[in-house]
Amino acid sequence: MKNPTNMMCDLETGVCGVADNEEMEVIDFNQPEKLIHLYYVTDPICSHCWAIEPVFRRFLAQYGDYFNFHTVMGGLLEKWHDGPIDPANGIYKPADVAGHWREVGEHSRMPIDGRLMIDNPVQSSYSPSRVFKVIQKNQHDALATDFLRRAREALFVFNRNISDTSVLIDIVNSLGLDGQAIVNEAEQPSGQQLLNEDFALAANLGARGFPTVLMINEENKGVKIVGGRPFEYYVEGLKKVLNVEELQPKPLPSLSSLLEKEKLLFSKEIEVMYAIEQSDVASFIAKELAPEQYQTQEILGEFYFTTTK
Repeated sequence: MKNPTNMMCDLETGVCGVADNEEMEVIDFNQPEKLIHLYYVTDPICSHCWAIEPVFRRFLAQYGDYFNFHTVMGGLLEKWHDGPIDPANGIYKPADVAGHWREVGEHSRMPIDGRLMIDNPVQSSYSPSRVFKVIQKNQHDALATDFLRRAREALFVFNRNISDTSVLIDIVNSLGLDGQAIVNEAEQPSGQQLLNEDFALAANLGARGFPTVLMINEENKGVKIVGGRPFEYYVEGLKKVLNVEELQPKPLPSLSSLLEKEKLLFSKEIEVMYAIEQSDVASFIAKELAPEQYQTQEILGEFYFTTTK
């Protein structure tokens, strides 16, 4: 070898040798300009929104650089009254919710217990929605999203009443925030005003149910997707709004980093994120994580995994 100048040490193999690429490489670190606004109209007690979390998490992870993301509270339940709340699903009183939720959980494999709505029903979804808005205003969207996830876990899986003040304070505290102060602020007229602004936006967007996803371009044209859909459906919607045939997805996050961020993941979420079969989850996790990094638990016939940190 005649002392070549294009030598390198490979970061992955640790082997030093001649660089593979002989040419000068032009690279671009600029992020694509976000010309699209995506509005996700939802509610903390929306069971179908809980069901699409696996699909929506992957969509945001891989294609979130293409759009500005906005979570909008839609106001599913102000309070119970004598008339029908959701007649399409046969829901007139709190106990009617339990069976509907269980069906959604069994179909989606995002577990939902539902007994809470018989024994200690949520009286309103406005309370957790106001807390979401206050965190979003005072902190940032990421922490508000974390709160929404923890609230849904508490409600659907662990039968905690998220319209109860003490439960809300506990969930907010678990995020490293002052739960008492935030819940107190959420119960002020200013908290309801924040929520009313979301209700007005949802109405202007034409959202009449949850989940509703709207992707809108610079010309105020776009697509509206109502109800839970497969992953590919959202990707095709984004292509239509951008008027392109192909999109460049970001690499998937490692399971280690995803679990560290989310703290709890259900088997279905791992299957969807990494496009693997349910039967392959255990071997995939064993390959991706060290035994001391996680714990495996089971609830309602579904496995879930928590970080040990």
